[in-house]
Amino acid sequence: MIATVPVVQTRDLVKRYETGGETVVALDHIDFSVAAGEFVSIVGPSGSGKTTLLNMLGLLDGPTEGEIRLEGEDVTDLSSRERTAARKRTIGFVFQHFFLLPTLTAVENVEVPRLFDDDPETTARAERLLERVGLGDRLRHKPSELSGGQKQRVAIARSLINEPRLLLADEPTGNLDRETGKQILEEFARIKREDDVAIVAVTHDPLVNEYTDRTVELVDGVTS
Repeated sequence: MIATVPVVQTRDLVKRYETGGETVVALDHIDFSVAAGEFVSIVGPSGSGKTTLLNMLGLLDGPTEGEIRLEGEDVTDLSSRERTAARKRTIGFVFQHFFLLPTLTAVENVEVPRLFDDDPETTARAERLLERVGLGDRLRHKPSELSGGQKQRVAIARSLINEPRLLLADEPTGNLDRETGKQILEEFARIKREDDVAIVAVTHDPLVNEYTDRTVELVDGVTS
């Protein structure tokens, strides 16, 4: 059997913050990896380091110690510009509060990550993605005209516009009722299955764990 390189991997990852004269250890020597086509949830109490770890995986913040690898490449010490390029190339984000721009239509919101690419195919791809997530009849609607589940679907379509290898989701069902949450999780399961995307979701919702391949518990910055 040929071993495959994880889409993202951390080795001995440490994150410390200095606050009020104290040193807070948010992550304490974390080894973590996720493979292509794998859906992993990260659970744990508030303040356990879940969001910090997600930010590290998404190259939004750097570690105090340790190593981060993206598709086998060491990205720990990249410059800000290099991190931005790596994120755009490899990573998609789905945020709990959607962060859709209220003055833009659904299609325009999906296009946002490619605004400066000058790619004539962007609009067509955005429309295809919205059709894929069941919003083919909402292409020109603005966020105020969409339900919570529809907004989340727009956010998912936006996260896929650059064909990422890694999808990071922060409380993806946090603002949704249970039935809508199930629909969103089924969409994640379809994405990982059909596109071979690695998905990592930080969550407090037990429902998410019913759809994942693996659950990692984080308590006081340590995995178990």
